[in-house]
Amino acid sequence: MGETKTLLRIGALALMWGSSFFWIKLGLGAFTPVQLVLARVALGAAVLIGLCYLGRDRLPSGRRIWGHLAVAAFFHNALPFLLFAWGELTVDSGITGVLNATTPLWVLVAAPMLGARTRMTAVRVAGLVAGLAGILLIFAPWEASGLLSWGALACLAAAASYGFAFVYEGKYLTGTGDSPMSLAGGQMLLATGFLLLAMPMGGFEPVHLSTGAIVAVVILGIGSTGIAFALNYQLLASEGAVSASIVGYLLPVVSVLLGAVFLAEPLNLRVIAGMVVVLGGVALTRLRPREQGTFATTPQVERPLAAAGEAAP
Repeated sequence: MGETKTLLRIGALALMWGSSFFWIKLGLGAFTPVQLVLARVALGAAVLIGLCYLGRDRLPSGRRIWGHLAVAAFFHNALPFLLFAWGELTVDSGITGVLNATTPLWVLVAAPMLGARTRMTAVRVAGLVAGLAGILLIFAPWEASGLLSWGALACLAAAASYGFAFVYEGKYLTGTGDSPMSLAGGQMLLATGFLLLAMPMGGFEPVHLSTGAIVAVVILGIGSTGIAFALNYQLLASEGAVSASIVGYLLPVVSVLLGAVFLAEPLNLRVIAGMVVVLGGVALTRLRPREQGTFATTPQVERPLAAAGEAAP
């Protein structure tokens, strides 16, 4: 029964987070990126804070914690969510999911910059190089019909922002004594504030409401943001970060399949090959230095909000 519950949680998380890019694409038919992301983080914050109080957890206290949460809210939520939404104005949802899977590569780049201890073995360097090669294969800048564009670069920058945020959270938001749920609730609340400040950047444009777009944004905010984070904490508590990180490998598969089946997004062999190379590179970066062939979280950069190497899109 325990194993069955774990598999169900992994499958549900992969579906909710992997489908995020699909719901973003649908929501953009009625909302601007700022409007969509504001609705997303506000709904997510409501769910997380509600669960926090139901579990009798209190929001964090102290200026220092809230200062670190503000940095995390900007780089883990407000900025990457906006970049992904803006990028999807021109980039297919499936490709966006693949670019999101590069986050562990950016974690390895960000860790030494923030003074986090991480062991860069030859295997991990090879994984980093392979991941970057996979990105080039997907973009194909040497071809006139390549996918390289400002939107694609925005999605890649969003993944890099996740990488920085994960290292930062691991360094400053672990061991605070606050529960992960209360930290996530406070962080999402601050992200909502950042989006309110961003309203002048397209937030006041007319909204062309449609049933499909409203449903997409509600699912994105409540399901893929609020409930998914809560479900992830249960998985972390029961199985640990190593098992939870498996979800990260399923996200691009879900996003690509949804985009191809329901949005008729084109999918050629070069993009598929690039996705395989990217995931292979990510897999190499996740091998334990001392136990070849065993996957692990990135050393010294675990964070309370998601399994290491896994981006909550």
